[in-house]
Amino acid sequence: GRLTTHVLDTGLGKPAQGLRIELFRLGEGREKLLETATNDDGRCDAPMLDLEAFAFGEYELVFHAGDYFAQRGEDLPSPPFLDQVVIRFGIAAEDQHYHVPLLISPYGYSTYRGS
Repeated sequence: GRLTTHVLDTGLGKPAQGLRIELFRLGEGREKLLETATNDDGRCDAPMLDLEAFAFGEYELVFHAGDYFAQRGEDLPSPPFLDQVVIRFGIAAEDQHYHVPLLISPYGYSTYRGS
């Protein structure tokens, strides 16, 4: 199996470029597995988890939306309505593709399990 994501900026109607993402494994604590940023297509250049690293368990993706919108020059209140968007999810099948996309604007977001 593998874990992937992508981010679409619904306010602009295009991929969110340069949005920082952190991935954590949850358990007895909160273990940071990686930090990356989206490319020009709003995707990560490689799967966030695959091969031996892809395992059953609970995870957390942290999307740094406030920083992304500030870098774009978006006129945001202080503090911004959305700063870090946290998505907690579980991997129950180690042989499947888990795709967790984020559709984001300064005042709302949605996600789903994609393919």
